[in-house]
Amino acid sequence: MARGNGIRAALVCGAAAAALTAGQAAAQDEGGTAYTPLGRLVLGAGTEKVAIDTPQAVTVLEEEDIEREQPTTAGDLFDTVPGVQAGGSGRVAGETFNIRGIGNAEPASQSRVVVNVDGTPKFFEQYRTGTFFGDPALYKRVEVLRGPASSTLYGSGAIGGVINFTTKDAADFLAPDETAALRFSGDYTSNGDGAGAGVIFATRPREGAEFLFALNRDTSGDIEDGDGATLAGTDFDRLSGLVKGTFRFGEMQDQALRLSYSRTEGDQEDTTVDQTGGSGGFGTADVESRDETAVVAYSHAGAGNPWLDLEVTLSWSDTEVVQNDLVPPPPTGPGAPQFSCGPGFSQFFCDKEAAYETVTLKAENTIAFGGGAWENYLTFGAQVSQQERTATSRVGAMDFHPEGTDTRAALYAQGEFIHDSGLTLIPGLRLERIEQEPGETAPDGGQDKSFTAVSPKIAALYEVNDSWSVFGSLARTERAPTLDELYSTSAGRSPSMNLDLEVATSAELGLAYAGRDVLAQGDSLEAKVTAFHNDLDDLIATPEDAGPGTPNRANIDEARIWGLELEAAYDAERWFGQAAYSLVRSEDLSTGETLTDTPADNLALTLGWKLPEHGVRMGWRGVWAGDITTASAETSGDSYVAHDLFVDWTPQQGPLEGFTVGLAVENVTDATYRPNLQLDNAAGRSVKLALTREISW
Repeated sequence: MARGNGIRAALVCGAAAAALTAGQAAAQDEGGTAYTPLGRLVLGAGTEKVAIDTPQAVTVLEEEDIEREQPTTAGDLFDTVPGVQAGGSGRVAGETFNIRGIGNAEPASQSRVVVNVDGTPKFFEQYRTGTFFGDPALYKRVEVLRGPASSTLYGSGAIGGVINFTTKDAADFLAPDETAALRFSGDYTSNGDGAGAGVIFATRPREGAEFLFALNRDTSGDIEDGDGATLAGTDFDRLSGLVKGTFRFGEMQDQALRLSYSRTEGDQEDTTVDQTGGSGGFGTADVESRDETAVVAYSHAGAGNPWLDLEVTLSWSDTEVVQNDLVPPPPTGPGAPQFSCGPGFSQFFCDKEAAYETVTLKAENTIAFGGGAWENYLTFGAQVSQQERTATSRVGAMDFHPEGTDTRAALYAQGEFIHDSGLTLIPGLRLERIEQEPGETAPDGGQDKSFTAVSPKIAALYEVNDSWSVFGSLARTERAPTLDELYSTSAGRSPSMNLDLEVATSAELGLAYAGRDVLAQGDSLEAKVTAFHNDLDDLIATPEDAGPGTPNRANIDEARIWGLELEAAYDAERWFGQAAYSLVRSEDLSTGETLTDTPADNLALTLGWKLPEHGVRMGWRGVWAGDITTASAETSGDSYVAHDLFVDWTPQQGPLEGFTVGLAVENVTDATYRPNLQLDNAAGRSVKLALTREISW
């Protein structure tokens, strides 16, 4: 295998150490090989490989990144990830994701971005409400796989890509010779007077058995922007927990049973109803969110058996948002209507609740074979799921939020064929059958619908030498309409029974560089640039001339999205730096306008300094965004610049050994600006302080 002889071996060893050992950073400071994010293992793109050698645009965030950001929502993690933005708002019940101009806060849009927690599909849609409610404190790893090529393994319709969240494990806190560990954490945020506390207990009562228990609580008052204006809906109270057990057995400990359950509850009193952003034009309510995930997974690594690397996962997800004591907005002027709870769209101003419950069974196996100059892997599997959507208001069912059932069954296969010359080929195919059924309370005219989605791809990477490689891919995926798109009605419109699949065809071409000893002995410089082009056909939208008796939605739009992404990182004994650049262009082919969901050009730079002998890491990050004009005034925006400073201190010896202190100042200049895909201004200057203490025995 090219580059596998030297550079790849160093990358894999370094990445594996980071994934399995909490003390990776300290080991590096003691003189190990420098390590960058592009050298991290990618677990969700097929067989394990480092990011720099993956023929797809992919970014991996590890636990150290997550904790350093001190995030309130998952969207806070993506400032340094090219091509990914948080949409909607920064409110805990208004979180949405956008990848390469795909995904917004409107119903059904988030079905174009697949989100998983511990392999469990997560999806939620409700008008003026976000789609993801998990507490970032529960996660140790986030993988972002950009583009439709991810549909093979994760589901048809991943037009934007896939975001995989992984919860923490007991092994993250236990060295091989330890049996128990306690970790206490606390944090404070000046903007909003926010505070949080958490505790983790990890134990290994006997060989092969590990357990983790985690509990977190955080609160915040109203956050202000750079002008001192209050950002509506930003106060919250949140409680989250995680229970996880792992049992390893077999003659070579190559089998494992994993059980986990996580839960996040959010509570906002007298807050704005439109959680996805804005000034509160839809009234106020007490908003409660609840997100639960349960997983039972069995794996068999098949030590010594190249035909066996099996994982079977049964998972359950339940997400619910409840709005009580809803107060409609007052009239906006003389003669303006007074909104109140009633039939039709006025049900939006009623107390209501909406939920999605999903059960998924997935079985996947990887076999290894080959000979001569080829090393080959084949991953194949099956996945079935059933999702129940329920919704009701104080006066009954809502025609604009219909209930229903979405049932899916899929077969898929992905190969990886590696030649000694440095060529890697990755073909893949997914066949998925979707059956959708309206609920008993769905509007009249709704009928059962079925679709067959086909998602093929081919990707290739060629290692020119030990440092340079080129890669590219062609992928196609089809997205079935959501229950909302099929059965939702409003203003006297009818269900949309004639919808076809949306189709996305994408091409990527990229160049990667991995260098060692570039500027100093033991340093690392890695970079990856990716150009992409995505054609979107039969996009589902509401026709401008839709009226009473006509379908609510139709396949009327065509678009194309293209752009460029750059991800680069440098690491040495005392210095480090990162760069993430994203350029996205789009065109609605029927109007010639820029698509509403298109993000502004974005550049994030990080520069830092390390004092390994003292356990200190400090630095600066700057984020630049260009101005942009889209088809909507709400997502058009002006350019801005924001600066952050940070310092982390992990004492290496003495009475403070085992403590970690993190201090950050975000938006140092207290600038007032609005990311164009969000409806709220960003938070003003905020000082964040975090303290953790770990004890193990």
